[in-house]
Amino acid sequence: MNRKSFLAMSTAILFSVGVAQAQDPVRIGIVVELSGAGAPAGTNWRDGIKIAVDEINADGGILGRLVETAEYDTQTDPQTSRALVQKAIDEGAYAIWGTIYSGSTLVNMLVAQQNEIPQFVGSESPAIVDKGNPFVFRTSSGAQKGVPALTPYFKDTLGAKKVGIAWVNNEFGKGGHDVFAAEMAKVGIEVVADVSSEQAQTDYAADVARLKDSGAEAVFVYMNQEESARFLIEARKQGLAMPLVGEVTLTEAKVIELAGGAAEGAIAHVGLTATATQIEGIAEFAAKFEQSFNRRPTHDAIKGYVGAWATKYVTEMVGEFNGAAFAEKMKNLCLSVAEHPRMLLDTCWDATGEMSRPSFMVQVKDGSPVVIGTVPAN
Repeated sequence: MNRKSFLAMSTAILFSVGVAQAQDPVRIGIVVELSGAGAPAGTNWRDGIKIAVDEINADGGILGRLVETAEYDTQTDPQTSRALVQKAIDEGAYAIWGTIYSGSTLVNMLVAQQNEIPQFVGSESPAIVDKGNPFVFRTSSGAQKGVPALTPYFKDTLGAKKVGIAWVNNEFGKGGHDVFAAEMAKVGIEVVADVSSEQAQTDYAADVARLKDSGAEAVFVYMNQEESARFLIEARKQGLAMPLVGEVTLTEAKVIELAGGAAEGAIAHVGLTATATQIEGIAEFAAKFEQSFNRRPTHDAIKGYVGAWATKYVTEMVGEFNGAAFAEKMKNLCLSVAEHPRMLLDTCWDATGEMSRPSFMVQVKDGSPVVIGTVPAN
């Protein structure tokens, strides 16, 4: 073989290798609660991501590389989640999608940070962004942004002077409780009953009785899905007459399914809801989800979906798979629907990874959460 032929063959081989490498998929770890108490949230998060990945790959992937995901079940255990984030990174994950439970995220996000891996989470505890981790980004506003949106509802719409708080005693619940109590103090509304419960608690008879006898004119309910459903059932059983108002977990599909008629009338401020069908992108996503999984998507499904699409959009803005550059790009970034339609709503992050976007007030009517108002981004 002469030199010219050898060089031509070498060039062809190198080109072939380059093409093969360019076509290698980019791996992303879905580290989330697929069993345990967080399974209703985690499975919806994962399934929303599945819809997004199908769309992303149909759109050419990320920087020309198809997305390949691997699922890691945290079993709703913080230490397990930490180990699985490390495992996902060891197995080549470019980014992490999850977790949802704040107690888990507070533990596992340190691993992603140490490895400079971007991480989109569904967690809402204020502590998530207070830690100064530049690699963690919310897919919905934290309690310190979401809960204050309820203050005008309690003060002006309900005209409440006395309220009760029913909350779950975990990292998620503590965050929402503390913000709400502070908000009520600011506007001169008295908290006359402060009732905490434990995660996975099954008996709410004493809690509801205490609220019923407290003189509260409305109750702020801030619990995870299954606990919310059990609380609503007991509230209906005891004839708790005052308005029950909370954040998204109080009125989501899984709660309504479990609580049945006891969920009727419950009110919540929600960052995302599949019932906001006046938003074209949300209506389209909800239809795809129902066709794929034969059930309605919850807010967690939408959160997973937008987290996946944000990963694509921002990576392509950076122009390379570089975690540090990704984190820098995310600081004070806004993605408009006009230019980034799969974000569904105009979305911004500040320098801490906290999110801001328009949101909704919903009420359960005839077994479904119905949008009764909108809340501007804050």
